[in-house]
Amino acid sequence: MIERQAGRLVVTAPLTLANARGLLEAGRAALQPGEQVFDFSQVGEADSSAVAVMLGWLRAADATRSTVRFAHIPAGVRSLAELYGVTDLLPLA
Repeated sequence: MIERQAGRLVVTAPLTLANARGLLEAGRAALQPGEQVFDFSQVGEADSSAVAVMLGWLRAADATRSTVRFAHIPAGVRSLAELYGVTDLLPLA
C-alpha cells in the first residue's frame, strides 16, 4: 500500500473508502521523525476518503515528531479539499 522509495512514502493503492483504514494505518506505521513526503504519483483512483486519510497522517505526525508534506495529489482530491475548505491544512511538497 505504501512503499518507501528514494526518501518518499509512495502510495501504491487506490485512495478509496475500501482502502482508507489500511492506508491510514500503513502511513502511521511508516512515519519517522523528520520530514515525510507522501507521494501520490502512483495513485490511479481516489475519492473523498483520501482527504480524511491525509488529515489522519498529519495528526499522527505530531505524535512521531514528524512533519508531513504531500506530492502529486490527484486533481480530484485537491478539488475535494478546496470544497471542504481544508486546502491550507495540506502542505504540499
